[in-house]
Amino acid sequence: MTKLLNFLGNATLLVALGIQGQTNAHAVDPGTKPGTAAIPSPGTYKIDPDHTFAYFSAWHHVVGRVRGRFDKVTGTITVSPDAGDCAVEISIDTASISTQNAERDEDLRGPDFFDVKRFPAMTYRGRGIRRVSATQGGKTGWIMNGSLTIRGISRVVPLTFTFPGLVVTYPGSPNNPPGKPARPAFHASAAIKRGDFGMTRDNPMELGLPPAPGADVEIEIDVEADATAGTQ
Repeated sequence: MTKLLNFLGNATLLVALGIQGQTNAHAVDPGTKPGTAAIPSPGTYKIDPDHTFAYFSAWHHVVGRVRGRFDKVTGTITVSPDAGDCAVEISIDTASISTQNAERDEDLRGPDFFDVKRFPAMTYRGRGIRRVSATQGGKTGWIMNGSLTIRGISRVVPLTFTFPGLVVTYPGSPNNPPGKPARPAFHASAAIKRGDFGMTRDNPMELGLPPAPGADVEIEIDVEADATAGTQ
């Protein structure tokens, strides 16, 4: 199988409302419907690596797909009452890529793709969001036009995201005991062309001649985050 690629961009964004009186570990704020854009509490939130999942799907010979993930994602989400001041800072360990094939993973870590020895991390940084009436699946959400950097090459990549709700505390929970702040969660998606980041080996074989238009890598991200000191 021809070696593939991907990325993720991971990264991601925001939310958090304090919730009181909930008893369901996956309850949603009473004023927030699942899948709608909640009003986040201002503050800074630290991404929880243990509850963050960054997946990608990359074209293989046009008709096929190679799927994989990155296992090490860190960063912060800044929430502001002003949508223009909301921000994201994400770092992804490129060596943590996994496609369930050791030979392919080593190739993806090599100089033709992520070149992890020279570029051990990819980053996504953005500031400012705008509301969109409907995302994939018809849910209300937001878009951030952040800068994705892979192999030292930066491109503006729109990140679309929604807020499924908040994981809240309840008696007997080992992960969210009473007194621990509610944990915001979000689902995000994006798409890129790997050739835009210098990953062009195998492109004629993978994508055809001439390459098919549009993105050839799709990204899905699920995140939970923890409030830091000073968050309301």
